[in-house]
Amino acid sequence: MSSSIQIYVIQCILSFIVKGAPKVILPEEAQRRVAEREARRARRRRARADFVNHYEGLSSDDEQSQSEDIKYKNELERIETEKNQLFEDVEEEFCKFKPIKAHFEKWKNEHGEPYREAYIGLCLPKLLTPLVKLEMITWNPLQTGCDMFEQLNWFKSLLLYGFTRGITPDPDDQDLKLIPSIVEKILIPKITAVTEGVWDPLSTSQTTALIGIIRKLSNDYPTININNKNTETLMHTIVARIKRTLDDDIFMPLYPKWVLENRGSGAYLFLQRQFWACIKLMGSILSWHGILSDKMIQELALDGVLNRYVLLGLQCTELSYELIEKCNTIMKIFPKQWFENLEDDTTIAPLQPFCRFLVMAATNMDKSSKDKNELERKEARDNVKQITKILVNMKAMDHAINVSNETSIRVR
Repeated sequence: MSSSIQIYVIQCILSFIVKGAPKVILPEEAQRRVAEREARRARRRRARADFVNHYEGLSSDDEQSQSEDIKYKNELERIETEKNQLFEDVEEEFCKFKPIKAHFEKWKNEHGEPYREAYIGLCLPKLLTPLVKLEMITWNPLQTGCDMFEQLNWFKSLLLYGFTRGITPDPDDQDLKLIPSIVEKILIPKITAVTEGVWDPLSTSQTTALIGIIRKLSNDYPTININNKNTETLMHTIVARIKRTLDDDIFMPLYPKWVLENRGSGAYLFLQRQFWACIKLMGSILSWHGILSDKMIQELALDGVLNRYVLLGLQCTELSYELIEKCNTIMKIFPKQWFENLEDDTTIAPLQPFCRFLVMAATNMDKSSKDKNELERKEARDNVKQITKILVNMKAMDHAINVSNETSIRVR
């Protein structure tokens, strides 16, 4: 948890417990970051004025500040300038892909046997590695459009290496594996390094780009599979980075109920923002469905976020339609494939705590409405029906029947 969040929590508690408690002064750098973040939030609120059902914590306000963005662009320009100067004193035939490719193709076509005996097909990826790395030095797998690496010069220059018009290629020719080998030995390690050191699982845009490039590589390049060492390292790195975020970047504050009675208070707003940030992270983790195993995703998203943090936030939510909205949002981000072909009337094990909470909430709503007026009783029954529908959608029929028995509301 960042120091600024810790200080904010302390301020919220002190403001309620100690009247006139002194305000904690943030360091100058932290104050600047807070000011920039609040300015971004204000701009986003104005832009969202015509939209509904947006919650603080789901936006990208905290992903990158304006000053960080400017610093990044300046550094990128400096790297591009130095990259273009690196081979200024080198002849093009030794530092450009097309001349190098032409030399080796001439060797292969005119002296095929010595070419094969020299194992050029195995050596060529290593020979070209420095040039490919140099061209891709500013390639960022966390940016939208990163899957367009196939439009880069190195890819287009080497794509047809080993092919001769009118001649059927030998399937065992190592030259045909040039591009897949470069992808395996250069792109995957770079993606791994960026994932470990730069990727923020709380950033929707970064996660979407990263998932997109990994899906493309796994679909289009046969060398990218779970039996490949570099791919396995990448998968382990993704899991480790998500776990680090769970331990360091996610926090759910616990306040007494009377502190949260004022919905305009800093404590209440902070709790809501942290709750929706957890939902955002859970959605980010669930978007890896089809890449990571279901067991691992359930461990990270359900055990690591839902049962560890989100249920705490739900327990601090008033028994009202607001609670139903939150639970509906949670249910809708679960992969539908999890609930297919389930045996009996029981949902998957990691969702049992969430189901038990829903049963408790429905029961308490029904009991608390007994001494209310007709309109409030109808509202409570509608909420209970919504909870039952959530349980049914998760194939938790045993819990839905339990709600029906406790509240006398029929399961449909």
